[in-house]
Amino acid sequence: MTDVLTTHKLSKRYRKQLALDELSLSIPEGGVYALLGPNGAGKTTALKLMMNLHPPTSGEATVLGVDSRKLQGEHFTQIGYVSENQDLPGWMTLQYLLDYLKAFYPTWNDERAAELVAHFRLPLDRPIRHFSRGMQMKASLASSLCYDPKLLVLDEPFSGLDPLTRDELIGALLECGHQTSILVSSHDLSDIESFASHIGYLDHGKLEFSEELASLTARFREIQVTLDEPALPTPWPAHWLRPEASPAVVRFVETHFDPERTMAEIHLLFKRVSHIDASPMPLRSIFVTLARNSQVAA
Repeated sequence: MTDVLTTHKLSKRYRKQLALDELSLSIPEGGVYALLGPNGAGKTTALKLMMNLHPPTSGEATVLGVDSRKLQGEHFTQIGYVSENQDLPGWMTLQYLLDYLKAFYPTWNDERAAELVAHFRLPLDRPIRHFSRGMQMKASLASSLCYDPKLLVLDEPFSGLDPLTRDELIGALLECGHQTSILVSSHDLSDIESFASHIGYLDHGKLEFSEELASLTARFREIQVTLDEPALPTPWPAHWLRPEASPAVVRFVETHFDPERTMAEIHLLFKRVSHIDASPMPLRSIFVTLARNSQVAA
């Protein structure tokens, strides 16, 4: 499997502010890569550098085998880009917009366009300025999928949308199959978990980890230890986050869960353990844990 997008020490500085700090990641062909992080973490900056919307201060990105700084019209015929702040020409009807865009994309598929319009239940004859926000996001995504792009970049596509609209957008993305690789930044973690294959976590411009979703959810566990006597060991292992203790119970998040090693560490630190519960964590809980830990560290 080849990578459709890679970055190597990609950085961006705005005067004294380092917005992106040596980002290195790769997106496999056919994968759905979710770039997560708090507001201001550098997600949108990263996407704009990859798409040659802004030049990097240092480092490099390669998109579909091309240096991102050399991306131009012919390359964008294979790339779809949808942003929460994207402006569509409000005076156009959707039919006018689709007819206008068709001339720019050699792989434009009229049948696919009709399927997407029907899937999203969009009116072709209404001016786009009269579309709701959800309808505008559907129109943006539909117009980006009509030419079967090799790479689809989505910047906060679900922000502020109702659950039904989000489900419709995700349904269209799931139908892309392996011919389209997807890079998405989003705060809607429950939605991301339903279709992402890889996760990257960005914090203060720095990539903290990048891995397959299955690997990430396998190594995070919420641990509860029931004790026969009070105990609070110090120091805590570095991979135990958000420790809490009461006279009889200790709770923490294990970030590198391994059944044998984790249980051995617990029994080593706590002398009288009566019960250990290790619960899997949804992506949202993992994200909240990391964000809160980052705030404490700051």
